[in-house]
Amino acid sequence: MEAFDLAQLLSQPHQSAYLEFLRMPSLSMGVYRLRAGGTDPQQPHNEDEVYYVVSGAAQIRVGREDRPVKAGSIVFVAAGLDHLFHSITEDMTILVFFAPAEHTVTGPKGVDR
Repeated sequence: MEAFDLAQLLSQPHQSAYLEFLRMPSLSMGVYRLRAGGTDPQQPHNEDEVYYVVSGAAQIRVGREDRPVKAGSIVFVAAGLDHLFHSITEDMTILVFFAPAEHTVTGPKGVDR
């Protein structure tokens, strides 16, 4: 079994906005942090992705659809779809789930976060 404590993960120093904490062939997970007023530079991924918003508030654009997100929001993004967080009004902490693990499907890779 692998178990994680979110508070402990958030206290770990990391240089980028994304901290991967679990990697298995079929799944990877990470914590993504975005600052209020900031930008989200990511590009489409080759894997399906689920976001669980732990804290913060913004809009997410998936394809041509925009939707508000806040603590408790869960968003599924199919592989290959353009998507990003924007209009970030509160610092965000987001759990990210990739299936299969990020960067394991062949093809162009998305921008590392």
